[in-house]
Amino acid sequence: MFTGLIESTGSVSSIKRTGGGLRVSVRTEPAGPAIELQIGDSIAINGVCLTAVENSRGIVFDVSPETLRNTNLGELKINDKVNIERALRLSDRLGGHLVTGHVDGVGVIAGKKKEGEYTFYTFEASPEVLKYTVIKGSIAVDGISLTVINVDDHSFSVAIIPHTLTATNIGGKGIGDRVNLEVDIIGKYVEKFVSNKNNDDKLMTLLREKGFA
Repeated sequence: MFTGLIESTGSVSSIKRTGGGLRVSVRTEPAGPAIELQIGDSIAINGVCLTAVENSRGIVFDVSPETLRNTNLGELKINDKVNIERALRLSDRLGGHLVTGHVDGVGVIAGKKKEGEYTFYTFEASPEVLKYTVIKGSIAVDGISLTVINVDDHSFSVAIIPHTLTATNIGGKGIGDRVNLEVDIIGKYVEKFVSNKNNDDKLMTLLREKGFA
């Protein structure tokens, strides 16, 4: 589990094909905070939960074919900047929102406009993502916890503060770039609960009709 508060950024130092997947190495930024990891630890790279398999000359992780199909990690190139967040500890503050690292879809930057100190981004997204996206709700974009300020049938918008632009990779992205999207998991649980409740009501109606209740 993660929070969407990016701890550090890194740059891709190597990419190797391993069957249908990739083995990727990331160097953390020299000026950034030290990232202490053990082999087998979970880490989010651009919002995707991965497992550290090496930690000697950078963080090394394997990306499965399934992950490549459902995220933007297959588009990584050498020297690309990525967002890094280690898994949440039970003693940590939850400053962002609950992020699982299981990406729901890939969106596209459709608009980018600076107004005063803020930069407004618009992301095109699939109906499967947008149905869980609500104004003033949370969404993770490349692992960054952001607040939705507008949503319609095709896209949603966020306002990003200067600190986030410099502390993550979002400031270097432009129109047409693809980003990983993860909706707030609470919405999925609510949908599941409401769906089950409706099914229970239908079952009780049927049981009453047949004289069993």
